Amino acid sequence: MTSPEDFARLRSAMSQAVKAHWKAFLFEGILLAVLGIAALILPPLASLAITIFLGWMFLISGIGGLIVTYWARNMPGFWWSLISAALAVLAGMILLARPMQAVLTLTIVLGAYFLAEGVATIMYALEHRRELNSRWSWLLISGLVDIAISFMVIAGLPSSAEWAIGILVGINLLFGGATLIGMALAARNSNT
Repeated sequence: MTSPEDFARLRSAMSQAVKAHWKAFLFEGILLAVLGIAALILPPLASLAITIFLGWMFLISGIGGLIVTYWARNMPGFWWSLISAALAVLAGMILLARPMQAVLTLTIVLGAYFLAEGVATIMYALEHRRELNSRWSWLLISGLVDIAISFMVIAGLPSSAEWAIGILVGINLLFGGATLIGMALAARNSNT
C-alpha cells in the first residue's frame, strides 16, 4: 500500500518532471490539437486514416505475436497464443485490404461500444447513488450522453461511417491537446 508520504513524493517528482520538460508537453499538446482540428475539418479522411493505422497495428502486432509464439512453442497455451496472433494478422489484412468497408464495420463497433458503455454507466450510477451523493447524477448524464451518441451513430448508418470515427477522435485529440497545453503552461508558470 502506498503511504501518504510516498504519494506526496511521487506527486512532487511528477510536478518537477513536468516543469523541467514543459516545452515538450506544450509541443505535444499543440500537435494533438492541430491533428484534432484537422480530423474535425476532414472527418472522412480521419476515419480512413484511423482505419488504416489500426490495420497496420493489428498486422504488425500479429506478426510479432506469431514470432514470439513460435519461439515459445513449448510453453503452455501455445495454441491459444497462435490463434490470437493469427486473428490479429487476419484483422490487419482485412482492414488494410478494404479500408472503406472497414470504416463502416468500425463505426458499428463504435456505436455498440457507446451503447454498452452508456448502459453500464447508468446502471453503476443508479446502483451507487447513495454512496456517490450528488455526483451520481453526473454519471447518469454521462451514460445518457453515451447512449445518445450511440443512437446518432447507429441510426445514421451507413452515412455516419463517414464522420463518426473522425469526429470523435478529433474531439478526443483536441481536448487531449488542450489539456497538455494547459498543463505545460501551468508548469512553466509554477514556482515549485
